[in-house]
Order: sequence, then structure tokens, then C-alpha cells
Amino acid sequence: MLIAFLEWAGSIAGLLGAFLLATHTRVSRFGWLAFLAANLAMIGFALGIDRYGLLLQQLGFMGTSLLGIYRAGFPLPFLRSRG
Repeated sequence: MLIAFLEWAGSIAGLLGAFLLATHTRVSRFGWLAFLAANLAMIGFALGIDRYGLLLQQLGFMGTSLLGIYRAGFPLPFLRSRG
């Protein structure tokens, strides 16, 4: 049941992220957050079904999602300067 939830949540969040980015509006930047949610769900899904190729792909996509989040102006606490 959890596996099915992760699969559907990841799929829907990914589609939402793509839609938001495609609209090219003020809210488009939130598409990156939807992509991150999709990546996390699909990582859980990949682990749950022992599919490590999908896991690797989602880890890579998570990197691009974090870059998009950063470039969209969202704060990333782990990138704060400590000076």
C-alpha cells in the first residue's frame, strides 16, 4: 500500500512540477518544489521495489531539482555561508 502511494504521489507531483514550469508565470518556480517532492517519493518507491537504476536516476534528478530551487531564489539552509 505504501509502495502504491509513493508511485502515485511521485507521478502526480512530477506532472504538477512540469505543468508549473511550463506555465512560465509567477508561480512557476514552485514547480521545482513539486519536482523535489516527486523525487523523494520516487526514491522511496525505487527502494521499495529494489530498482536501483530508478534510484540512481531519481538521485540525479534530485540534484537538478535542488539546483532549480536554488536558482529560483528559495533558501537552501545547507548552502548558507557561516562567516
